[in-house]
Amino acid sequence: MRDRKEAARRAKELVAKMTLEEKAEQLKYGAPAIPRLGVPAYNWWNEALHGVARAGVATVFPQAIGMAAAFDAELMKEAGDVIATEGRAKYNEYSKQGDRDIYKGLTFWSPNVNIFRDPRWGRGHETYGEDPYLTGELGKAFVEGLQGDGEYLKSAACAKHFAVHSGPEALRHKFDAKASEKDMRETYLPAFEKLVKEAGVEAVMGAYNRTNGEPCCGSTTLIEKILRGEWQFEGHFVSDCWAIRDFHTQHMVTDTAEESAAMALKAGCDVNCGNTYLHLLKAYEQELITEEDITRAAERLFTTRFLLGLFDGSEYDGLGLEKVECKEHLALAERAAAESVVLLKNDGILPLKKENLKAIGVVGPNANSRVALIGNYHGTASRYITVLEGIQDAVGEDVRVFYSEGCHLFKDRVEGLAEGPDRISEAKAVAEHSDVVILCVGLDETLEGEEGDTGNSYASGDKNDLLLPEPQRQLLEAMAETGKPVILINMTGSAMDLKYAQEHCAAVIQSWYPGARGGKVIADILLGAISPSGKLPVTFYRDTEGLPDFEDYSMKGRTYRYLTEEPLYPFGYGLTYGDVQLKSVSCGGQEAVKGGKVALKQEDFSVKATVVNNSSIAQDEVVQVYIKADSANAVPNGKLCGFARVSLKPGESSTVEVPVDKDAFTVINDKGEKLIDSSSFVVSVGFGQPDERTKILTGKECLKFTVEL
Repeated sequence: MRDRKEAARRAKELVAKMTLEEKAEQLKYGAPAIPRLGVPAYNWWNEALHGVARAGVATVFPQAIGMAAAFDAELMKEAGDVIATEGRAKYNEYSKQGDRDIYKGLTFWSPNVNIFRDPRWGRGHETYGEDPYLTGELGKAFVEGLQGDGEYLKSAACAKHFAVHSGPEALRHKFDAKASEKDMRETYLPAFEKLVKEAGVEAVMGAYNRTNGEPCCGSTTLIEKILRGEWQFEGHFVSDCWAIRDFHTQHMVTDTAEESAAMALKAGCDVNCGNTYLHLLKAYEQELITEEDITRAAERLFTTRFLLGLFDGSEYDGLGLEKVECKEHLALAERAAAESVVLLKNDGILPLKKENLKAIGVVGPNANSRVALIGNYHGTASRYITVLEGIQDAVGEDVRVFYSEGCHLFKDRVEGLAEGPDRISEAKAVAEHSDVVILCVGLDETLEGEEGDTGNSYASGDKNDLLLPEPQRQLLEAMAETGKPVILINMTGSAMDLKYAQEHCAAVIQSWYPGARGGKVIADILLGAISPSGKLPVTFYRDTEGLPDFEDYSMKGRTYRYLTEEPLYPFGYGLTYGDVQLKSVSCGGQEAVKGGKVALKQEDFSVKATVVNNSSIAQDEVVQVYIKADSANAVPNGKLCGFARVSLKPGESSTVEVPVDKDAFTVINDKGEKLIDSSSFVVSVGFGQPDERTKILTGKECLKFTVEL
């Protein structure tokens, strides 16, 4: 039943039969059964960031930031569909046994489309990076996959955290994120708007913090005016967990739990993740809310349940355990991992040729770590393949593989009674006996993640700086000093300071958190079975020196669009093993030449690129289109307005049509108004940004030309 009007009619009819107390109880995330009306219990809280999470076995895809690096909207849609399939299968199996516990419903609190504006933010790896257009396109595709196109919603997706939310984690319960109208409309809101208007996302979750003085889960500006008013959102709104309690305990905008519950409900928050809505009836008694307020929220929630087919049955009821972590789903997760890995440096050492090697040294705290594969908000895999295991499997008995942990992830020693550093000597011995060293460093979800969800209590999941933990820096220097070629694999969900590695390592790879069996893909890339093709969805800064204060939500000096200093590795950058060249570009059907001009109407703006693989190996590349308006309101460095992944056989040439942003020519003024105030635009087409650093690192230039409207 994708007919919202009919679902809403039935919801209204059902809710009308409930008592006030029954309606109020349905607004809790753990909604109880109402046996007399045939309403089963339902828990609204489930997670599906990169696979069905926290409810047993599921296919574990690369962390969201890794999938973003694939620059592949179709992949995101396929991943969303797989996750919804597994979610339905698990829901069906659990429901048969009367298990309606947390993490076992069909309302997935994903995706996270917040903007990764500062590399210190611990939860950034849950996002699709720093660019609003990329985030919106990938989020839209993921939602379409999750919700499906059947008679009923396959699952209900949720865009979070609305709206201006990206750290600091330690302050989130009391923090006021102050953003200008321009930054709101240019950076923080576009992805949410796209998911509401174009993807039809069924739910939106509010953030913990305040935005411009209003707590996000009780903001009339965000929820009433923008979300439900401007964007005509018809789904349900959910609070972040225990965020409403923060109104009176942290933000101090209310005095009591009753006032907080009333503020959220009246603003349009329908379901409370937390327990503050236990006070709704008292709020009613105090005349802070009306029965109509409670009824309206309950009707929205039951509309979603009807759309999911939870009272009628649906075409998905036959899905069972056979569909969970099946062969096809694992193959897609492997493809996602392959597309996500970003090659940052290669002096020619990669790909490794097995026949030329006698011994490989695999070193580092993340080399044999399962935790470093999965990121946060993850499910449980039936099998994990670490980088060490992947390399061992790939080379078999033909090449000796030596291994050393090298150091603890962040402590100065591995063994508590030893003197630190206690694994350096072993790592040096491994290097001495190896032809090449694969050094696996980085973080994991215990060092970067969500406040309260991480062991990194001193920074609440955020990073204090961009440096690797000191023991890892010592290990990196020790390996570089051995004289053996070092291939660094950085397993993090965020940008790190990799200056030393860029200067001293033969190759540098950013693998993110590549999923449960990501070690197999990394081994295949190292040995040339796969050519890397990922692109950075975030800027890798040289350090934090030029960054604005973490608490400053102004975009000035942040992300590639506003950056004033040269980055170490730019947004959109990534190398391959081959040589793919841009052969020609047409714009609006007209040939575009370097430095030339193309005159066309706005509605005729389109980009086609012909690319050729001059290599003897198959390659994937990502064609990227950037645009810069001749306007004082334009972002200083231009913006991504189109991307398309293309697969090429050896020697193959292909013409790809790049989907372009319908708002490519628009800018946002200081009042937050979207407009076109220029007739001249510089368009750049290539395999990365049109910046000098990308040119230096890749040896390739974008094709730049002017479009005149």
